[in-house]
Amino acid sequence: MGRPSKDGAVVVALEPITLKRESLSAQIIKSLTEYFFSGTMLAGSKLPSERQLAETLGVSRSAVRDAIQSLGLLGIVEIRQGDGTYLRSSGSELLPRVIEWGLFLGERRVMEMVEARQQMEISLAGLAARRRTDADIAVLTDLIDRMDAAAEHGEFIELDVEFHAAIGDAARNTVLSDVLSNIRSLIRVWMARSLEAAGETRTSNEEHKSVLTAIVAGDHRTAQTAMRTHMRRAEQRLRRTLGDLPDAGAPGEAGGDARRTARIS
Repeated sequence: MGRPSKDGAVVVALEPITLKRESLSAQIIKSLTEYFFSGTMLAGSKLPSERQLAETLGVSRSAVRDAIQSLGLLGIVEIRQGDGTYLRSSGSELLPRVIEWGLFLGERRVMEMVEARQQMEISLAGLAARRRTDADIAVLTDLIDRMDAAAEHGEFIELDVEFHAAIGDAARNTVLSDVLSNIRSLIRVWMARSLEAAGETRTSNEEHKSVLTAIVAGDHRTAQTAMRTHMRRAEQRLRRTLGDLPDAGAPGEAGGDARRTARIS
């Protein structure tokens, strides 16, 4: 259990880090987040000093510092210069964020998730073309228009996610839609990162429009083809973000790189 120290920080009972295949930073992050989930620390609690954590975990202070900085970037802790580090959220509030950033901890292969997403998105697009209603078309068209008008990347990304979810609704297959929704939540941060790195959203939305046109026409094969093209180009944007492809790589020229997997750790 944790107990307050003289400076107000919660002294944690953590197990020493042992060498594993994961990076040291990933192990420290995992150890700390697991402790946050234990319920001992409340939102606003002060973490022990880098020195205390380093001694408890049996690692260097620099390794602890790197892990803390990463947790700060994830929004899990708040680093107050000259004061210390504080837990931003309680365990239940942390869960969605940690799941989303599970990729960062080296627990998922990003490109395997992307591959799984591709296959389900393609299948759902075909089903949506067969089963869509006028109401579905109206929702999808409205989302396309709002993406065209989106002034910020963050707004576009939210609408992008809604658009793909609406295709799932139109497909009338809750099993596929639910599984795909979970996958999207795991890779969403990387979807956002690749779009921001691209510097524009018009290209992505033109791909969406091709998918919508086929769905409206009730042409399931063309809908699948359009979604396959969109997914392939989205993957290429992501790979360029991860450094697997040169920035100048043209769509459709991923070659052997497109078959490689990349681990984020």
